[in-house]
Amino acid sequence: MVGIVVVSHSERAAEGIREIAREMGGDARIEAVGGTEDGRIGTTPGPIREAVEAADGNGEGVVVLVDLGSAVMNAELALEEAAVDEEVVADAPILEGALNAAVAATAPNATVEAVREAAEEAAGVSKL
Repeated sequence: MVGIVVVSHSERAAEGIREIAREMGGDARIEAVGGTEDGRIGTTPGPIREAVEAADGNGEGVVVLVDLGSAVMNAELALEEAAVDEEVVADAPILEGALNAAVAATAPNATVEAVREAAEEAAGVSKL
């Protein structure tokens, strides 16, 4: 199963998004990482890399969702160092994208590309 990593500047936000996505995605492998190693608001590559490697438990790849600009940069740095064969940062709203990705990841024939596309489709969904 394709893994999912939720990266937020806030540990609580990342955990909350993972909690909601798990309700939709059931068996999907979802890791959450947020804040800095010393508990402040922000992101750093090390914990993101660790979450990516943990999410790729079966080697089918990982889709990463991020909240703000510097999280993108740190996620890309983390992916360069991660011991994972296939991984990608999705250009998607973090909560809605995580929900879509979690559902897509449970499909028996899910691929990283299909899960990324499902996450990115959330950008076009109107809330009203």
